[in-house]
Amino acid sequence: MRGIVRKGLAMRCDGTCELDGAANLIALNQSCFCMTLGRAEIDAAILERSDDPDLGKLIAARPNLFAATAVFVSPADLAAMQAQIEAIEAVAALSPYQDAVLKRSGDGVAGVQAHTRSLLMGYDFHISQYGPKLIEVNTNAGGAFLVGALQRAVAERAVACGDARLTNTGAIDALIVESFVSEWQRAGRAGRPRTVAIIDQDAGEQYLYPDMLLARDLLNRSGIETVILGPQALSCKTGRLVGGGKVIDMVYNRLTDFNLSEPANAQLRAALMDDVAVVSPAPRHHKLYADKRNLIWLSDAARLEAWGVSERHRAALAQIPATRPVTADAAEELWTGRRGYFFKPAAGFGSRATYRGDKLTKRVWAEILAGDYIAQVLIPPTLRAVTVGGERMTLKYDVRVYTYAGETLLLAARVYQGQTTNFRTSGGGFAPVYQL
Repeated sequence: MRGIVRKGLAMRCDGTCELDGAANLIALNQSCFCMTLGRAEIDAAILERSDDPDLGKLIAARPNLFAATAVFVSPADLAAMQAQIEAIEAVAALSPYQDAVLKRSGDGVAGVQAHTRSLLMGYDFHISQYGPKLIEVNTNAGGAFLVGALQRAVAERAVACGDARLTNTGAIDALIVESFVSEWQRAGRAGRPRTVAIIDQDAGEQYLYPDMLLARDLLNRSGIETVILGPQALSCKTGRLVGGGKVIDMVYNRLTDFNLSEPANAQLRAALMDDVAVVSPAPRHHKLYADKRNLIWLSDAARLEAWGVSERHRAALAQIPATRPVTADAAEELWTGRRGYFFKPAAGFGSRATYRGDKLTKRVWAEILAGDYIAQVLIPPTLRAVTVGGERMTLKYDVRVYTYAGETLLLAARVYQGQTTNFRTSGGGFAPVYQL
């Protein structure tokens, strides 16, 4: 993994845990109540690298942005996650897979800018006793810039505690900026983009708006003029995409209209179709990677073999929980066995309209049958011990790997309580990941 993963015993600085590389990591995560940084230290590290006068108030108003703990993983688990990511990237490059995806979509927008790879993708895993299990793939995986700031703060604290083994924390920023430049060049452009627009609907009202501000600050510092706009501010005419009084070369797309089919996004879609601006993530990326129905194919060993997927990659993909479509023919069987499944809408995002089978009511089940859903074998999330307000408790977590073109940029855990990740849990939020 090219991304930066905290290693070893940096958490001894807090004096609460002696880490043993031979420990059972699942048990350790459930029993060790140690912490890395306090929230005040994390916020200060973020504000050091931003000139935005409102950022301090914005992050203070989000008390559950960062967890009150860190998460431990093993080298074997990291290698297994990377193997699954590599295998998915390899499958996505195969003609039979691409043909199947594009035939299913039936929309020409998926064929545009075919050589780009999608900025800041997120692969989400639950860590089971049998290793990491891929739960889903996201092409609009927000939070990367907040995670980068968190990793930087943890690294700087570790250096202050005498851990000289840590790599240069400036590499975090360099890798992210490099991914923007690479995406620009993969679209057939030379050099670097002059202007980038970060686009989201009602950006200032989004929970992860601070993440967009950090993205803007980093790109501006790197010499790429960057603005944050709503899609309504864009105009595509005379061979240019214009927004905020500037010609936009590249769009970092945070919209959840993955097909850019809503009227408000017509100008952005036109810019993509006419190739007057590089758009990433784009509809093609979502269709190839993040459509939940892809998990049906990726967990189907016979189909993968028929497509010519290598034995090594098939072995990695065998770790993906078996996934099947929810159809009328299978309704009775799925309802009977519902406690063993997690149900997700094919085009869902942010855990919206997702359901654990053991929580289903007949009313919700009827809605699932009327929609376009998949059923994925349930892999319960692992637990993490946390101290909140002096009280010890356990919360759930998953591990997110942020990538570009299959290479790891960042790694973080998301700690939460409830059915899905939510950033509403006291003591929950993004957490740094330590490799033991």
